Amino acid sequence: MKIKAVIAEDDFRVAAIHEKFLGSFDGIEVVGKALNGKETIEILKKEKPDLLLLDVYMPDQLGTDLLPIIRKQFANLDIIMITAAIDKELFTKALHYGVEYFLIKPVKMERFNETIEEYLNKNQLLQSKQEIDQDFVDLILKKSSPTTTTKETVLPKGIDEITLVKVRTVLENSKTSLSAEQVSEQIGASRITARRYLEYLITVKECKAEVVYGVVGRPERRYCKI
Repeated sequence: MKIKAVIAEDDFRVAAIHEKFLGSFDGIEVVGKALNGKETIEILKKEKPDLLLLDVYMPDQLGTDLLPIIRKQFANLDIIMITAAIDKELFTKALHYGVEYFLIKPVKMERFNETIEEYLNKNQLLQSKQEIDQDFVDLILKKSSPTTTTKETVLPKGIDEITLVKVRTVLENSKTSLSAEQVSEQIGASRITARRYLEYLITVKECKAEVVYGVVGRPERRYCKI
């Protein structure tokens, strides 16, 4: 089942860009776009989406002023704020009302995609378990275990801990080496993303790669856990 998303953005050109970005993710469907606060509430009532991309500066009211209304009527709605607002009070208010992510414009496509990938990964993990433990909670909330060293928790740019755990699990559960495409299918991400994580695991000596030639002689890089 796809995640239903609504975009609340007063600039229709920016809204179209965000819709295009979201369109690259198979797991998300844009079901509505709003140009102001009033339209946002109307679309939320009609579509009952899972995710809202919310701007702060809209013509009739601030997006942050919508948050109390949204939380009262749509308690389980996930919210990502994408805004030019750099006011700390607005940011703090967004956190208090459970905003998942706060992106400051202009947002590059790479940063946008990383955020959506992380959001989708968290969503999949939450749906995958009926019972939780502290490690699972720490992973979702991105908290470090007291016994974890700083060296272990610092990850390079473009490497997210949740996705990294998923890639590790795929390698651990596989009895044969896997291509980046096979890993990408199992973690629900692009082949490029899967390869980035696999190559990272090689650098930290958790994974190794081999070149395998197919029947037509085309080389394929395959990965397995060390």
